[in-house]
Amino acid sequence: MNLKDYIRSIPDYPKKGILFRDITTLIKDENAFTETINQIVERSKKFNFTKIAAIESRGFVFASAASYLLKKPFVMLRKKNKLPADVHSVDFELEYGTATIEVHKDSINKNDKVLIIDDLIATGGTAEAAAKLIEISEGKVAAFIFVINLFDLEGSKNLIKKQYKVENLIDFPGH
Repeated sequence: MNLKDYIRSIPDYPKKGILFRDITTLIKDENAFTETINQIVERSKKFNFTKIAAIESRGFVFASAASYLLKKPFVMLRKKNKLPADVHSVDFELEYGTATIEVHKDSINKNDKVLIIDDLIATGGTAEAAAKLIEISEGKVAAFIFVINLFDLEGSKNLIKKQYKVENLIDFPGH
C-alpha cells in the first residue's frame, strides 16, 4: 500500500505559499490508518525506549495507537496552558509564527528513553522543542518517527545532524 496516495495536499493553507499535507484522508481509511500504525510499530523496534511522546495534536492520533500496541506509557506534549499540573515549557519558531509546548514535570523520569512520534516534520522547530522538553525533564530522546517528511525543508536532516535518530514513513516536497 502506498500511503502517499492517502495524503491530501491543500495549497495556500494555513496561509499563502504553504502546501498543507492533510492526514485526515489517511486516518479516515481504516486500511491506510492500520498500515500507518503497523509501519510505526515496526520501525520503533529499531530503538530502545521506555515511553512514547507525541506532539499536539495530530501526533496524538498515531502515538496513542502505537503506545497501546507496544504497551508503553504515552506522554502528551501540549500547547501552552493546556496541562493542569507543573510543567516544563519550550518556546520555538514555526514556519509561520512562534509557539510554546509543555510537558508535565512528572511525565518523564531521569532514566526514561523517549520515542517521539508526530504526523509531519517540516523545518524541525517543533521536533527540536519536543527534544528539549524531554532533555529538560532529564530523559533521553530515543528517536523520532514521522508519518510525513517534507524533505526539502530539511527538518529530518537537521535532527540527524544533531545526532538524533529519525524515521520517516512518507517523503513529500514542502512546496
